[in-house]
Amino acid sequence: MKDSLIRNFCIIAHIDHGKSTLADRLLEYTGTIESRNMTKQVLDDMDLEQERGITIKLHAIQMLYKAKDNKEYTLNLIDTPGHVDFSYEVSRSLAACEGAILVVDATQGIEAQTISNLYLAIDNGLEIIPVINKIDLQSAMVEEVQNQIIELIGGTKEEIISASAKAGIGTETILESIVNKIPSARIIEEQPFRALVFDSKFDIYRGVVIYIRVFDGEIKEGDKISFFSTGQVFEAEEVGILKMDRIRTKSLKSGNVGYLIAGMKDVNESKVGDTIFNPEQPTVEQLPGYREVKPMVFSGIYPTQSNEFEMLRDSLSKLKLNDAALSFVPESSVALGFGFRCGFLGLLHLEIIQERLEREYGMSIVTTVPNVEYKVHKTNSELVIVDNPSDMPEQVMVDYIEEPYITSQIITPTEYIGNIMKLVNERRGIFLNQNYIDSKRVDLHIEFPLGEIVFDFYDKLKSTSRGYASFDYEFRDFRKSDLVKLDILLNGESVDAFSSILHKDNAFHWGKKLCEKLRKLIPRQMFEVAIQASIGSKVIARETISAMRKNVTAKCYGGDISRKRKLLEKQKEGKKRMKQVGSVEIPQEAFLAALSIER
Repeated sequence: MKDSLIRNFCIIAHIDHGKSTLADRLLEYTGTIESRNMTKQVLDDMDLEQERGITIKLHAIQMLYKAKDNKEYTLNLIDTPGHVDFSYEVSRSLAACEGAILVVDATQGIEAQTISNLYLAIDNGLEIIPVINKIDLQSAMVEEVQNQIIELIGGTKEEIISASAKAGIGTETILESIVNKIPSARIIEEQPFRALVFDSKFDIYRGVVIYIRVFDGEIKEGDKISFFSTGQVFEAEEVGILKMDRIRTKSLKSGNVGYLIAGMKDVNESKVGDTIFNPEQPTVEQLPGYREVKPMVFSGIYPTQSNEFEMLRDSLSKLKLNDAALSFVPESSVALGFGFRCGFLGLLHLEIIQERLEREYGMSIVTTVPNVEYKVHKTNSELVIVDNPSDMPEQVMVDYIEEPYITSQIITPTEYIGNIMKLVNERRGIFLNQNYIDSKRVDLHIEFPLGEIVFDFYDKLKSTSRGYASFDYEFRDFRKSDLVKLDILLNGESVDAFSSILHKDNAFHWGKKLCEKLRKLIPRQMFEVAIQASIGSKVIARETISAMRKNVTAKCYGGDISRKRKLLEKQKEGKKRMKQVGSVEIPQEAFLAALSIER
């Protein structure tokens, strides 16, 4: 085992604290990208990332840097997302690194996701380099933020680097700290080949491309490789390093980060977090991978055209290759036909997957109301896990239901505490404690039922605090709650796509709003349409879409009233018969309506 001139590191921060801009400056300073090819957030190459200004996927890239000691170092950077829904991406980056740059915005200070990502890095035993970004802004609070960082991780003010990624201030100091403070990647050449798969993607021409961190030995083109989880054997066709494009090097040695193409055409043959090794060499131990990710939010995704079911399956499989946090199983709905029940880490994750399916794979899809996972205890002592309201047993067979609870951390300026506590009470939150970070900012710890935050909680929190509050959460446990299944009926027929499981106290309000919304969205028919919200057999709200009517009395000029009455009665009978046989076409917007209802 020997030390090397390789440094593997990542950048962690809260969303919008400037980590992608800092990555741009590092790439520019080291000459990895020429100035003429430079764009803003160059590593965020997805349209969605550019539009929303957020990092969705981790990105690996190699830089060469000649330090002040005249040695040339190889720096492997893995850029990470900052939003709570993509924390799984962060944990994968950390497993492939020895150090992390912790970026804190000088105008915002430490926020919830900063702390969450920092603890992930410390758990992985990474060396932390604290950086205060955006020091050139007028509203920068450099000294206050320095004190916050010292309170969080210790150390002295001299160890904290002041920088401005936009203006290029402090870039050289950060590079020197990476070289001097982050431990070098250990080179273990004498051991059999062993590498960790930290990401993968699907190339339409080459098949599955896997991104690896080589821990032991060396991989060369033509070598046999095998996966620990599947045991399948392939041959390494192409091996190389990652710059802005893939650069073929024909081999990858211990300590380095790169890519591997082995002619895998089936997306299920590669698994993120797996260990790959050479089956011709002695057996090696599996590297510690990643914990299996647990989906928090479930929603049905259906193709608008029933013949596109297989195309949707392929698209989801390719997305899963690129996003290991996505899970899906086939399901069918009376209203929507065949589709998939998908598991997500949060509502933003659901939105991103939906948009990527539409943009990258040209799919036209319908998503159902998001739900969380419930534990239903039946009267015969049987336990049923329910993530789809249509799977809920009959009310008479249910003894009690347990719902998931989370522990959340909200960091906010003190003047918004009152507004936030009002929102907490509305969402059945349980206040635990509060810590003052400084005289102006407070750290609130609150427990919530997960079902109360998956809809629009984050948006409400941001509007309540004028965008200053930050939010992070983790799963706590399951607790007994007074929950009911709410059904929506159209002319007495239940539409399973609109069903939801919610707290008894919120059922009437939710059912009434959904009925009102559907009345506006479902077009008028030739017969009357009744929209009802029910709990079991009890109807709790109703709206009626009146029938389109022809004026059958228009041809009657004067004369006996009984003639007009006869015509109207005849029309009424016709409408009644039509209602019994007529079916209501539900427009696509109606399925999205439930997502936009104000709670």
